[in-house]
This record gives sequence, C-alpha cells and structure tokens, in this order.
Amino acid sequence: MHGRPAEDDRLTAIEQALWAAPPHELTEVAARLLERHAGAVGVEVLLIDYRQTHLVRAKADEADEADKAGEDVPVDNTAAGHAFAAQRTVRDGDATHLPMTVRGERLGVLTACFADGGPPWLEDLAVVLGRAVKIADQGTDLYRRLRRRTRLTLAAEMQWDLLPPPSYAAAEFRFAGQLEPAYAVWGDNFDWSVSAERLTLTVSNGMGSGTDSAALTHLAISALRNARRSGAGIAEQAELGDQTLFARHRGERHVATLLLEFDLGTGRVRVVDAGSPRIYRMRGGATDGIGFEAQMPLGMFGDTRYTTEEFTAEPGDRLVVVSDGVHGALSPSGVPFGRSALPRALRATRLQEPPEAVRTMIRRFVEYHGGDGPADDAVITCVDWTGRDTG
Repeated sequence: MHGRPAEDDRLTAIEQALWAAPPHELTEVAARLLERHAGAVGVEVLLIDYRQTHLVRAKADEADEADKAGEDVPVDNTAAGHAFAAQRTVRDGDATHLPMTVRGERLGVLTACFADGGPPWLEDLAVVLGRAVKIADQGTDLYRRLRRRTRLTLAAEMQWDLLPPPSYAAAEFRFAGQLEPAYAVWGDNFDWSVSAERLTLTVSNGMGSGTDSAALTHLAISALRNARRSGAGIAEQAELGDQTLFARHRGERHVATLLLEFDLGTGRVRVVDAGSPRIYRMRGGATDGIGFEAQMPLGMFGDTRYTTEEFTAEPGDRLVVVSDGVHGALSPSGVPFGRSALPRALRATRLQEPPEAVRTMIRRFVEYHGGDGPADDAVITCVDWTGRDTG
C-alpha cells in the first residue's frame, strides 16, 4: 500500500516520456524506460507481420530483410506468440510477454525479463505502449517496413494503405478481417466504419489483377466512403460506387461488393448483394449460408438502382463474409474450398475470438492449395454479434 504512489509516479513518468518520443525512436525509448524504472533486461517490442504468422522485432536500425527474417518469432508454439494469440500475459521463466492491443486491434507483444516478476503496472504500460505505437505508425515508415517479411507488390501496398484496422472490439460486436496473399493482394479488400448507431461493413473484389485491379478497388472504396460519410445508406453508397466506376471505365471493369449495415440497437442487418462475396452464419451448432437477391456488380451500367434486404443477427451469432477467392478456390485436385473445407474451418474456429479465428482460417486456406499457394487473392472477415445490453 505504501509503495503504490511511487509506482504510480513511475508509470506516469514513463507515459509522458513515451508520448514525447519521436515516432521512429518509440520502441527504443520504451526499452530504456523499462530498464531504468523497473530493472528490466532483454526488453523487446514485437510487432505482428502482415500475414499474422510471425512477430518481428521492432528495431530502429531497420535491419536488412534477410537478417531480420531469421530473428522473427513464430506466433504458433512460442510463449510470445501465445500471449498474442490468447491475448493474455504469459510468463516463461524470467520473461514476461504482454499483448499490445488497441480497441481489439492486435499490434504485437511487449517482452521483458525481470528477476522479481516485474512491477504491478506492466499490463497498464503495455496498453499505453500499444496506443503510442498506433499513433507513431502514422508518422514514420519504420514499423510498416519492419512488419513486412518480404517486399510488398505495388498493388498490395495500395490495398494495405486503403484498409481500416484489421480488428475491432465494441460492446455490441467483435470484428476481424484479413487479406491473403498478404504481400501480393490485388483487388480484394474490406472496409468498415462504426458510429453510435450502426456498423457498416463491405467486402469487395475488383476484377483483374495487379495495379489495375488495386486502382479499381481503390476508386470503388473511395466512392463508397464518400457516400457513407455524406450520410447515405448502403443502397445509395452502392449507387454512387456504380456511377463512379461506370464514368471511368464505361462498364468494362467492375467491382463485386457485399454491403452490410448493422443496427447496433436491434441487430437488424440491411444488405446489398452486388456481386460474389458470400456470408455464412453460425448460430448454435448450425452453420449455413445466407442467400440474397443477386444484383449487378458496381460499375456495370452506371444507373443501377440497388435495393436492400434484411435479416436479424441474434446474440451469439457469428457471421463470416468471404470473397470469391476463398469460396471458389480450388485444391490441387480441383475441389472448391467452399464445398467442405470452408465449413470445417468455420466449425473448428467457433470458440476462437474473431482475430484468431480469421488467422486460423487463412492458414487453412493457404494450406488447402498445397505447395502452389493461392491462385487468387482473398478476404475473410468475421463478426461476432453480442448485441446491445438493453438494461
């Protein structure tokens, strides 16, 4: 009890120093502060890589890619990886591993060694450091460079810059999404936004490949966001996207899109099905696809009038939306992933939180192709609906 004010003062001093640190020096400053104020040794900040298979060491010297790849820590079967996947503090001998997470977005792990287990404010510090890394990432290329275990194609660079945070946690829902192949994605993308009353989620698949496909999807997502931020509903969003793409490509190129709008108070979900992404619902022990009236992809005609359909999400529901690169992917023997492998993956990950469930499903999707790797890019998103507590 008598030592608590001093401990609080230490945490406050560390927080102030972290916020004052230059973005590219943040992780080194954090290590020095832990060494000085808590007697830590071996302090490391580990960031999750783009594919979410490895934790990479955040070092300001921007080590050569070949050198740092050998230092990466696998998420599977390591103590630091377990802290990341399970989202809890893991102690392994003298080492303590703490997840760094901001509103459900898993950024990485803070690792440090202590002779006495460390101070009581370590978990609070991991939260603060996660927020500081999130903000610092906007002011330097360092962390994005470190997180890529190989070079991104230009198309992938365009898509990753377009993405919102890959996961989020709110009182009414938990969300996660992921792209694959992470370092060479073309036209597949997802977008989401949350307000006081609704969650809007879109999964899109721009036709073609390479930078042409990425630019096409970029234009479509920008049009959808422009309409959404102007207060338009999902039908109007789709119509503006359709008009924008048609004006540029005259119907020669289009973007398949599924738009969902969740009412956070009631669980009512309004849907515009404008293409190939599909939605699966897990309720209780049952898994089934939800079908909608197919409407024209964005950009086909420029004057399409889109209509909405509805269903209701109930507390405990899991909704998984996948692009055609997932449900239509073929194994080396020609069997579609969506026929039986995808339902098995859905059932196997039911008890995992959405970020870990999506990571596991992506791994199974990649393994399904054998040694060849996916022939098309793909998106998997997951929403766990808890609903609003009316009390």
